[in-house]
Amino acid sequence: MHGGPGIRVTRSARDLPDRLPGMADSSFDIVSKVDHQEADNALNQARKEVEQRYDFRGTGASIEWSGEQILIKANSEERAKAVLDVFQSKLIKRGISLKSLESGDPVASGKEFRIVSSLKNGISSENAKKISKIIRDEGPKSVKSQIQGDELRVQSKSRDDLQEVIRVLKAADLDVDLQFVNYR
Repeated sequence: MHGGPGIRVTRSARDLPDRLPGMADSSFDIVSKVDHQEADNALNQARKEVEQRYDFRGTGASIEWSGEQILIKANSEERAKAVLDVFQSKLIKRGISLKSLESGDPVASGKEFRIVSSLKNGISSENAKKISKIIRDEGPKSVKSQIQGDELRVQSKSRDDLQEVIRVLKAADLDVDLQFVNYR
């Protein structure tokens, strides 16, 4: 490039476009989301099974939505836990990880026992920091991760490095269910 007689102009790196052809970063997002429709289906299946099973007759056993929470009731602590087991098996059959289910202990309430459960959506900032640290420590060095609200964006020039990050995170023992979406 020339700027006139005897003057040579060079382009600095900041004058270049951010993404050169073929050099675009590949990325994916790490999220933790529960398909609410599948969870609702699992709860309805669990309710039907509890209503029909002989061992639950006359125990006041039930499971239902209470706002965004799941309320389990029964006349004994063991029956309440058994209803929770039925619900957990229905979640697994529907492809929902039990890491997404947060259940309290059975609590006596009058003549019945109750268990309040909820489904976790999103990655807490504490877990997001743990995941970022795992990516930094165990993942390829070319990979960058960035926390964006309740999810993480992972970027790299190499798709193979991104695949390696997914493998590392699947092998990690985290207490949150992760999905890898928007792979581009």
